[in-house]
Amino acid sequence: MTESAPAYGLWFLVVLNSAIFILFAFSFFKPRTDRDWRSFGAFSAFLVALFTEMYGFPLTIYLLSGWLQSNYPGVDWLSHDAGHLLEMLFGWEANPHFGPFHLLSFTFIGGGFVLISAGWKVLYDAQRRRTLATTGAYAHVRHPQYVGFILVMFGFLLQWPTLLTLAMFPVLVFMYVRLAKGEERAALAEFGEDYRRYMADVPGFIPRLGRLSARRPS
Repeated sequence: MTESAPAYGLWFLVVLNSAIFILFAFSFFKPRTDRDWRSFGAFSAFLVALFTEMYGFPLTIYLLSGWLQSNYPGVDWLSHDAGHLLEMLFGWEANPHFGPFHLLSFTFIGGGFVLISAGWKVLYDAQRRRTLATTGAYAHVRHPQYVGFILVMFGFLLQWPTLLTLAMFPVLVFMYVRLAKGEERAALAEFGEDYRRYMADVPGFIPRLGRLSARRPS
């Protein structure tokens, strides 16, 4: 696949796309506490790094250019389409926007935002009533919003993998796990045995498949 004109140096698109997705995530997450702002800030940094390489400066392409050109000589690596590295490396010859990894990324990104939104609504209602959030998404995992952020980031990695975002991803996952542990300590201090029973019944990040099946309407 070749494309005549480079598609980078478009800093307006970097700013525009970063702003759109950050504001979109903000509308779902609505951070309030310092902990919320830290997690949201880290997610925002991931998005800025992503769109900088997508439209501004293709650092990953430049760093890997020797290896890429030697092994895939028929690809114009400075074209925008070539930034979809997984499609290129696996030999997807049609439009990469309709490639399997790109389409799969939409599932993770969309599902992540839906989960963030659903989790926030349940949590907001519970905080207003000063009760535990145990319904909706919270009936399946204890930290649906953090799971949602992880799904969104993973989806973007499938769509446009870069060395920087690949390095950031495990760090952010580790940070979200630490934040979740901190929230659990606070919940144990506030709700005591009720939250301890909830912890024993509901997994932290990965839902039990049997539990999901059991809750489906017949």
